[in-house]
Amino acid sequence: MAINGKNNNQRKVVVLNPKGGSGKTTVASNLAAFFAWQGSSTALMDCDPQGSSLHWLSNRSEDLPRISGIAANKLNLQATRSWQLSAPPGTDHVVVDTPAAIRAHRLIEFTRGADAILIPVGPSDTDIHAATVFISDLLLVAKEDRRAGRLGVVANRVRERTVAYRKLMRFLDSLVIPLVGVLRDSQNYLHAAAEGKGIHEFKPYRVRKDLDQWEPLVRWLETRAVGIAPIERPPVQVERSMGCIGRPTATPVPSPVPGPVARMTTAPLRTVQPNDVVESDSAGNGTTAILRSTGS
Repeated sequence: MAINGKNNNQRKVVVLNPKGGSGKTTVASNLAAFFAWQGSSTALMDCDPQGSSLHWLSNRSEDLPRISGIAANKLNLQATRSWQLSAPPGTDHVVVDTPAAIRAHRLIEFTRGADAILIPVGPSDTDIHAATVFISDLLLVAKEDRRAGRLGVVANRVRERTVAYRKLMRFLDSLVIPLVGVLRDSQNYLHAAAEGKGIHEFKPYRVRKDLDQWEPLVRWLETRAVGIAPIERPPVQVERSMGCIGRPTATPVPSPVPGPVARMTTAPLRTVQPNDVVESDSAGNGTTAILRSTGS
């Protein structure tokens, strides 16, 4: 799924999770709207046969900043596939909304050439189980090197102070890749989908909490050199208390690499527990995934 004609200044962000219903389209459409809102020439590539991102784009008013749509989910017999997947000339950012049920051996088709890869994960037990399998495939089959810093997990549609939320946070804490954002289960995203808008295009007083939750994600993308102009608002920090993520605060904090909410660049050694799932890379390239069971 390489984007042809990519120039040196063009940035590609892939939203990826083979689990259906994980919120890929919500993250992809809001990210594309954010780039356009900042004045960037933006394209949204829809690889999902359901065409949800292109449907969102069809709801978009002409008064809003323009976003080009790339229908990678359709086969055009009158054009070459490479031309069909090309972003318009002068495009600064391409956001890729990937399909569900991608087989492990095809993951590299979507990750190749990406500057950042966002993995939305929902709070249900099914979402957590699917994410465990997918991240193992991403590291071990697609040979994605987490040390490159391209991977970031987004906890999506979460409800604080629930058992499912705490379980999701324990699972995400066990990963060897950074948690870069926590997005709540908000009606604002439903309104945005119906109007073809992004959260950043609403009146700030209507979506203040959602805007605060996007800031750690935006700052992480800045560290990936994705070409985002700084937002003139106080920085926020995602705080942790008793294994949960607290509310953003207005306390200025430094931004370490790979990101302000990254917790690991190298997984620490620990004793394998009975409920652990351990996958080793037989190719011997040093990549090992240890995903801690959340059942204990």
